[in-house]
Amino acid sequence: MSGFAGFMWLLYLAMLVLAVVALLMAALFRDDAYRAADKQNKGFWLIILGIAVAVNLLIPMLFLQLAGLVASIVFFVDVRPALKQVSGGGFGRRRGGGSSSDGPYGPWNGGR
Repeated sequence: MSGFAGFMWLLYLAMLVLAVVALLMAALFRDDAYRAADKQNKGFWLIILGIAVAVNLLIPMLFLQLAGLVASIVFFVDVRPALKQVSGGGFGRRRGGGSSSDGPYGPWNGGR
């Protein structure tokens, strides 16, 4: 039975870490990126993910923790990619302007 308890502890810890990382990422994106990506506003996601973190820390009820896990997964799978696309790939920072043919060391000129 102690093996199962250890597995459940690791599962709870993984859900907590995922919720904390999602909350931090949600806080780092600019507010206007949420509007531009046509997603819920920043405050909504901060509240939902903050509740997910609080539930994981304070209320050891698996059903509520799974609801927080679903919110974290939705943020990572749906919201975060849309925010990255709108904001240029960073956490609200605009990277230097370049074309789509730019490589990691500069523009790609096709071997010319």
